Amino acid sequence: MRNFDLSPLYRSAIGFDRLANMIDSASRNEQQPSYPPYNIELLGENEYRITMAVAGFSREELTIHSEQNSLTIKGAKQPEGDEKTYLYQGIAARGFERRFQLADHVNVVKANLENGLLHVDLVREIPEAMKARLIEIDH
Repeated sequence: MRNFDLSPLYRSAIGFDRLANMIDSASRNEQQPSYPPYNIELLGENEYRITMAVAGFSREELTIHSEQNSLTIKGAKQPEGDEKTYLYQGIAARGFERRFQLADHVNVVKANLENGLLHVDLVREIPEAMKARLIEIDH
């Protein structure tokens, strides 16, 4: 993988340091955990959905935390009272923590758990002051 020198960006662009840090961290060769599997869908121009396979987790064992430009989804399995003896255990029963970086003005709208899939809907809500507008020219 290539190494990028982002120092010119720091010299001429103000406020893009978070973007540069994201590019820098993405370019590092760090393994991301693959559990649990998930999809990120584009539903509309400004609408997204994260679908995560969380089979075996109840609503009480899942937490979704949104703060500034970060979304964290955690699953913490509650220990079962009775010990079981498995001949084969293919269903993962371990906890997880998955973090997503969100762009500016992307907010979590709703989340629901259905058939072992956690759906988290997100919307980019651009403030009115930041939207493009037509400027009238006076006579």
